[in-house]
This record gives sequence, C-alpha cells and structure tokens, in this order.
Amino acid sequence: MYLQKMFTCSRLLARPNALQTFRRAASQGKNPSSFPFLTLHAVRQWSNVPFFTVPLARAHGKSFAHRSELRQAKRIVVKLGSAVVTRGDECGLALGRLASIVEQVAVLQNQGREMMIVTSGAVAFGKQRLRHEILLSQSVRQALHSGQNQLKDMALPVLEARACAAAGQSGLMALYEAMFTQYSTCTAQILVTNLDFHDDQKRRNLNSTLHELLRMNIVPIINTNDAVVPPPEPNSDLQGVNVISIKDNDSLAARLAVEMRADLLIALSDVEGLYDSPPGSDDAKLLDTFYPGDQHSITYGTKSRVGIGGMEAKVKAALWALQGGTSVVIANGTHPKVTGHVITDIVEGKKLGTFFSEVKPAGPTVEQQTEMARSAGRTLASLEPEQRSDIICAFADLLTERKGEILSANKKDMEHAASTGRLSPALLNRLSLSSSKLNSLSIGLRQIAVSSQDSVGRVLRRTRVANNLELEQITVPIGVLLVIFESRPDCLPQVSALAIASGNALLLKGGKEAANTNRIMHELAQEALSIHGVKDAIQLVSTREEVEDLCRLEKMIDLIIPRGSSQLVRDIQRAAKGIPVLGHSEGICHVYVDHEASIDKAIKIIRDSKCDYPAACNAMETLLVHRDLLRTPVFDQIIDMLRTEQVKIHAGPKFASYLTFSPSEVKSLRTEYGDLECCIEVVDSMQEAVDHIHKYGSSHTDVIVTENEETAEQFLQQLDSACVFWNASSRFADGYRFGLGAEVGISTARIHARGPVGLEGLLTTKWVLRGEGHTAADFSEQGTMTYLHENLPVAQLLPGRRTTS
Repeated sequence: MYLQKMFTCSRLLARPNALQTFRRAASQGKNPSSFPFLTLHAVRQWSNVPFFTVPLARAHGKSFAHRSELRQAKRIVVKLGSAVVTRGDECGLALGRLASIVEQVAVLQNQGREMMIVTSGAVAFGKQRLRHEILLSQSVRQALHSGQNQLKDMALPVLEARACAAAGQSGLMALYEAMFTQYSTCTAQILVTNLDFHDDQKRRNLNSTLHELLRMNIVPIINTNDAVVPPPEPNSDLQGVNVISIKDNDSLAARLAVEMRADLLIALSDVEGLYDSPPGSDDAKLLDTFYPGDQHSITYGTKSRVGIGGMEAKVKAALWALQGGTSVVIANGTHPKVTGHVITDIVEGKKLGTFFSEVKPAGPTVEQQTEMARSAGRTLASLEPEQRSDIICAFADLLTERKGEILSANKKDMEHAASTGRLSPALLNRLSLSSSKLNSLSIGLRQIAVSSQDSVGRVLRRTRVANNLELEQITVPIGVLLVIFESRPDCLPQVSALAIASGNALLLKGGKEAANTNRIMHELAQEALSIHGVKDAIQLVSTREEVEDLCRLEKMIDLIIPRGSSQLVRDIQRAAKGIPVLGHSEGICHVYVDHEASIDKAIKIIRDSKCDYPAACNAMETLLVHRDLLRTPVFDQIIDMLRTEQVKIHAGPKFASYLTFSPSEVKSLRTEYGDLECCIEVVDSMQEAVDHIHKYGSSHTDVIVTENEETAEQFLQQLDSACVFWNASSRFADGYRFGLGAEVGISTARIHARGPVGLEGLLTTKWVLRGEGHTAADFSEQGTMTYLHENLPVAQLLPGRRTTS
C-alpha cells in the first residue's frame, strides 16, 4: 500500500505545477504517506529555470586555489548529509528543503555542468514508512479497546537501521525522480558498498556507468547500500592517497569525487562550516578557508544529530579529496535563509561555508586584517591628540616627498586602464593623479590634523545626577570602518587621515584599476602610522575578496562607506544587511532659476554646476526654469551657454510641450547622467520647483538662483535635502570646500551624519558615570538620596583626569 501511495505521489509530481503544492504541503508538516490527496489545483508555476550553457574546460589534477575559480567547475559532486535531508524528528524527509536543493542542482545541470548527488535519507524515510505500517497493522480490536488517548501513547519497537534503509530506498528515489522531472532532468540511482571500490572490476564498472550517465546528461544519485553494508570498522576510514574506507556518505562522496575526477565537492551539513573549536563555544570562529597544515589548530565537537559521521569525518574526507585534486566546500544546507541558493552561491565563488585549499596566501586573511586593525585602532584612539596630529602631518609630508613614486605607480594604472578600454573618460579622469592634486591632498590633510586636536574624548555634556555622582557624554570613535572606493586613489589618503584623526580603524577596498597607486599610498599611510606604533590600524584588502563577502563581516565591521558609482552604492546597501551604510546611491541635483534671477549669476552657477566636473555626485542633472523666462533673452543665453559647453539637453514633459521642435524628451526625470548631459524642465513657481525636487530628487544638493530674498528663504526652509544653496554652485557640496579638510562621502541619510561627512561624522558618543558606591536602591522611596540632574559647564579635560564640581 505504501509503494502504491509513493507511485501515486510520483505521478502527481510529474505533472506541471504540482511541485508548488508538494512543497507547500511539506512546509505544513505533512508526511509522504498523506500525499495522495494532492490535486492539480495549483496554478502557479514554481520556478522558471534559466537554461544557458557556460564554457567550462579545465584539466583535472590540481584543486582550485581560490573561491573565485569555483565558477570554472565542470563536474560537481553534491553530498547531502542526513541532517540536511531529514526532518528535525529524524523520521521522514525535509521535503521543502530537498525541493530547493533539487532546483539548484537542475539549474547547474542546465548550465552545462555535470552534477552528481550523494544522498542520505533512506533510513529516515524507511523509518517513517515502517512506523506508519506498524501503526496500521495494530489490531482494530486493540485500538478500540485501548481508547484513542492510549493509542497515541502506544510504544513503537526500536527499528533496525538496515531494515529501514531497505524500506526507504525506493521511496527516496521516487521522490528525487519526481522532483527532477519538473526541470526535464533525468536521474539514475546507484547503490554502492565498500567492496565495490576494493574490487578492481567493480570499480571500473562503476566508473564506466557513471561516465555514461553523465554523457547522457543524467544526474546520478548515489548512496551507500545501507541494507547490506556491515558496521564500519574503527580507525579504518583513511589509509592513504589511494584508499579510503566507505564507512559513511562523507567518505563515499570523497572517494567518488576522486574516482570521477570531479572539480568540486560540496558537502552540506547542519553547521555553517568548519570552526576552530566546537560550534557554540565562546571563542569558536568559522574558518573561511582551511589548509591541510591547519589540522592541529582544530578541536572537534560531537557528531551530527543524525547520521554516523561528524565534523572530524567530514574534514578527513575533505582533505583526502583535496589531495586527490578535488576542491571541497563544507557548508550549511539547513539554514532557511540560504538553503534556496547555497549550492549556486558556492559555485559562483561566494563566501559560504569553509573552502579547503592547498594554496595558503602569503598575507593575512581579511578576517585577520580586520582583527589587526581593530586592535591597533584601539591603541590609536588612546593616543594624545597631538600624536594623532603628528601622524597625519607625517603622511602629508610623504605625499609630497614621495610624489615621484606615487605618480609612477599611477602612470602604470593609467596605461593599463587605457589599454583595456574599460573605463569611461570620466572614470579615467578620476583615476589620474598629478603634482597639483597631491599638493592639494597634502594641504587638506594638514587641515584635518589641526581639526583633530579636540575630536576624540571631547565632552559634550556634563550632568550632576546626585551628590558625588556625575555623568559625562564624550565623543569616541565608531570602531572599524570599511571604505570601498572605485577609480579614486586620492580617496585613500583623505579617508585615512580622517580615520586617524577620529581614532577609527580602517579597512580599505579599492578598485583593481588603481591597484598600483593604492598600494604605494597605503604603504605611506602605514609608514606614518609607525611613528607611534599603530601601523596596523589601516589595512588595504588586496586579496580576492568580493564586495558582497566583505559586507557579511557584521561582527567585525561597524560602518561601511562606499565611494563610487550609484550602482556600487546600491549593491552595497543591499548586501550589507547587518552593517550600517553611510552614503547616497544617487546624486540627482537640481538648479532652479527663478523669474527674479540675475542672468549673470544664473549662467555662472549653471555652467559651474554642470560643466566643472560632470561625473561628480554634486553636479547638476536637472535645470528647472520658471515659466516666465521662456522665450526671453535670459533663457536664450542659458541655452547658448549649454550648447557652447557641448551639453546634451533632454526636455522634460512640460518643456517639450512648449516647443515645436524640441530636444529628445527625457525618459525619466529621476536620472543621474554623470556626463555633459542634463534635463531641462519648466515650473510655474518656486513651490512647484520644491515639489518637483521632492518627487524626483535624491535629497543630495539643490540650488535656487534668485534676487528675491523672501523666495530664497522659503526655498531653503521648505526643501528637504542634505545641502540647499542660494545663488551658489552645487559643486560647493564638498567636505574640503566646507572647511572639513576632507570628506569620506556625502550622506543623504536622516540619522547620524548628513551632507558632506568629515571628521565629526566618524565619531559617536559614550556615557561615563563616576560615583562613590551609588546604587539605584539609594533613590527608591525607602532610599536616602534624591536625583539632582543639574547641568554642569562643559570643561575639556585631559584623558584620565577626573572631573570636579
């Protein structure tokens, strides 16, 4: 009866749209024996699997050295541990989880890869079936006489594992076949034992069968034949390069991957990966990459909640496979937030789980760099203000003294960028450095050095809470900053100086197009930091870390500051779910020319706002013109100036309606051109200009040009942007021009820092309370003390000095 139900389930699943119903029922806790009730009422298609092929060719024999190379994997073995396949009660399968894994394998198979699955689950599936059959076989008379409550508490016999495996194999395979059918993918089942690998003829037959299945684009699903396999022998799982005892599915997957010359083995379990100590312990750290020589630094915990293997068995099997030329990743296949894409993410090179590599990098990992920066950053924050100022001044001197080295490195970057042709003229301009730029940078750094004298440890508020109980609010560094920037090597010294002045540790990730310039700039920064023994406070990430992976270091990084394109900022804001991001994704800046504007001022401001640096985030993108100025000499002069500057004009809807022959109508009024292009739109009043900016702007920088002071003040007060100017170019929205020395970026956020973010924006506060044995109970109804809450004058104190009243 059970098999009949399973085949009914399989036939139902093979029909279109049925897998959505299957998965939904699984999420509701339904067991497979109840699935014949499934109907075809589901109308939504579960998934559209993209079918495309990718060129994959690689000579086997050496494992991949870096995660980014996993994209080249052609032949992949996916090992599903018992904890991944089974439910939490160890009786039955986690059907929804299994369905998402099947989808990912099918996606990769349809890309032209060769996928193989080593699966557990037969014992759990069989246990569920046998328990169901035992309950059904109970005497009806016994059930009637026992009563419903007693029947629920009826004790079930302990089921022997081999019998459960025998009962569950067919049902497990029927399930896989039904799921893969939804993606037009064929599967084949193969059961193996240890003897199949020790017998040369059987091993050759197995190898031949698997190769033929892969050639026919069939996904082999392999499992140990638990119905007949003998108990594993102790201490016999690893015996050398050519021998591995098949004692569990970990060793089976490793042996199979090496035998089949697989490029990648993905072992999914119920832990995030490999930790340096048992997961859950206080000091346990997830290892992003594991090297064969690191075994001595690992302390293993208990084995998985189900199955016969544990993490130690997985590591031994992984190292054996690695030695045989197959790359290995151990990752969590049960986490609800990542299960739906864990396999595809690993193949794309994303940082999930633990990657086993034989190539150990020469330098520290990014996690180690972050820890080094945090430690040195705390020392930096404890320095005297004059010492931090000395470091910044030394850095400023090095920028001019070593300008030859800097410009030589920058020349290499420029030549490489020009040869590849990948950068636009605007980005090439950002990449370029000159003697004058370096001199300006040096001057800006000295301004920061002066302003840093009273930054860290400044008392903002003092309160006498009660007699001999005083409270202070003081400025402190944020912690560890991650700054990601593109094509802007001048960003590195500016941000470094601000981090030093504010006592923050700094992690820098620059674009590869400026690799040489960034490297010499970072060396000079560390040379200056060495004056007071805090060289490691600023780290340059030069490893192959993806930006998305850096954004996942939420336990190590306190603030992310992106400096680059709007797309970069948006990508970081999406990826950094646990870390605050300071910045803006767009710079859609407006200039509104009022009907009472001075023509000379208007032309100067428009030209500077648009043409001075079109790629800047504070450049004008939309010009709003009062309707009364149309068909007047003022408007004609503005248009002539823009044409002379070769600015391409796009007409807004209202502006286009006034013209017989108009420029190309704008596709969107919310466009950041970043080039010699702009939109012109007509408004009827200052209020309409404000409304337009609120609707289509990005709250960055907006300008009014008018001689009417009342109109200007209304504009300045009503407009809700980070920077609002009257009769001044939008290009003034800059930390250096504001007198901040430099900026780490411009923020359009509503909290913390807003507008150009300089030194003050990199500080937060903490509360310091000094008492003499005070307790909260002292201030209760039965206590002897009362609150005073007196505001005290703020006196700037030397570090470590106690306040006096």
